[in-house]
Amino acid sequence: MRFLADAPRFLFFTGKGGVGKTSLACATAVHLAEAGRRVLLVSTDPASNVGQVFGTRIGNQLTAIPAVPGLSALEIDPQAAAQTYRDRIVGPVRGVLPEAAVRSIEEQLSGACTTEIAAFDEFTSLLIDGPLTHDVDHVVFDTAPTGHTIRLLQLPGAWSGFLEAGKGDASCLGPLAGLEKQRAQYKAAVDALADGARTRLVLVARPQPSSLREVARTHEELAAIGLNQQVLVINGVMPAQEAALDPLAAAICARERAALAGMPAVLHTLACDQVPLKAFDLVGLPALGRLLEDAPGAASGATLHGAPNGAPQADASPGGPTPLPPSPTLASLVDDIAADGHGLVMLMGKGGVGKTTIAAAVAVALAQRGLPVHLTTSDPAAHLIETLHGSLAQLTVSRIDPQAETERYRQDVMRTKGARLDDAGRALLAEDLRSPCTEEIAVFQAFSRIIREAGRKFVVMDTAPTGHTLLLLDATGAYDREIQRQMGGKGLHFTTPMMQLRDPKQTKVLLVALAETTPVLEAASLQDDLRRAGIEPWAWVVNHSVAAAGPTSPLLCQRARHELAQLDAVAHRHARRHAVVALQSDEPVGVARLSALASPPDRV
Repeated sequence: MRFLADAPRFLFFTGKGGVGKTSLACATAVHLAEAGRRVLLVSTDPASNVGQVFGTRIGNQLTAIPAVPGLSALEIDPQAAAQTYRDRIVGPVRGVLPEAAVRSIEEQLSGACTTEIAAFDEFTSLLIDGPLTHDVDHVVFDTAPTGHTIRLLQLPGAWSGFLEAGKGDASCLGPLAGLEKQRAQYKAAVDALADGARTRLVLVARPQPSSLREVARTHEELAAIGLNQQVLVINGVMPAQEAALDPLAAAICARERAALAGMPAVLHTLACDQVPLKAFDLVGLPALGRLLEDAPGAASGATLHGAPNGAPQADASPGGPTPLPPSPTLASLVDDIAADGHGLVMLMGKGGVGKTTIAAAVAVALAQRGLPVHLTTSDPAAHLIETLHGSLAQLTVSRIDPQAETERYRQDVMRTKGARLDDAGRALLAEDLRSPCTEEIAVFQAFSRIIREAGRKFVVMDTAPTGHTLLLLDATGAYDREIQRQMGGKGLHFTTPMMQLRDPKQTKVLLVALAETTPVLEAASLQDDLRRAGIEPWAWVVNHSVAAAGPTSPLLCQRARHELAQLDAVAHRHARRHAVVALQSDEPVGVARLSALASPPDRV
């Protein structure tokens, strides 16, 4: 594998959600450790599932992986990092400054901006020779999906430049006394990222047009900030021999070949590896060991090592099609949603589970019922226009563009707050608004506008992958708490965005997952997080179900059998209501194919 050759100190795995970054990062870390290297595996994804892959709890403390000598792991937990960051800033002034001043600092550090900066601060500490990395040969980063990762990799330069210009205030970075240390750390991080001898970026994609377009954009954006040492890995390629055994496998092979033949020209300049689709879940050390095998197929019986108790085991004989118990359809969910006449429908879940497709299918189905619908996304890497590939009466499409929203917010603040200031005050305000934190506030305000619009029509929102969405909801919760504090005792009627998200008559959250161990566990974890915030998910959608497609290929039949336990868990343990959407022979792109997803003939 070319991406493993002469591995440098820092390896970053990045790409669109669901392409297999975690599996490849974990397999790489194991491979290097088994070669006698000391390896630290780090997840920067707020919705990390590295612990699930190894079957051990990791969290935000350095954790040795007992079965792999030389390997340790760490998950950057934004909330834990934020609390540590607050304690470091507030601790020295507690008992020194007046209590009112301490409370003011705590309030300034309570928002989502601090959460992001704290996680970023922890990330940059791993790129210098610090206490966690001084005796490590390799640091392997399993990153969040593309949009979040590009922002993370841009931040060292953004904050370094911001501090070099003498800007910043306590609301984002804490006391000015700490800036000099941070300036040096951020500069060291910039140098490490730009050094091709120390850093390699592994761009992971699936053999699908949208995934390849996304990774091409990632390649260009990272190259633009000086990160040029890149390698491409195409993951999950259907073995060619399966095509002769099954029309579904043949269709998948044909569309993958077409996607690879037509991939963006900029990707042809990169060294490229292909990893074949496996018949088993990539959970546990034996499964990880087989991931990087060069032999195609892996369709023979493979044990799901490390799978939770009760998970099915692959058997040696291919068998025939897997019978699937009758399952509710997406059409039945849409019927229930349409009955309310308007409201917010939020699609949430892990990257790569098909949120964009399901969001577009729900929006098309509602519009075809004659209802006004606004389809939008908060995912920087979403492809709504490409998925819809056409227009439809009653349906409008938009995207929350962080850059556009940030510029809108800056202009609004300068027009309102800035109008009351003198020239010097306006100059200081303009500099403050150049802080990278401003984007978080701007995106939250755009999100709030979308929520209000749902009082008049249907708004279907395709959200960013789990971790990024939870940070957005964290900002929403912080705003809700502040409004409650300011207005709660005045006897005034008010409604915050969080109140609307908690009202099932106004908001319906659909969790999208795949019928695989890790996506189902992640969706269940997301459901727990939402419930702690007072938001009750309305339904689950299990997408791309191989079992529902009735395959005959040996590899796909094994994958179908592995799905049954997860489908049963969704139906009987996790979801109040759910729907199953079959893996499609053709990419579900365009109004007609999207309509078919939510309008099958065999409604349950």
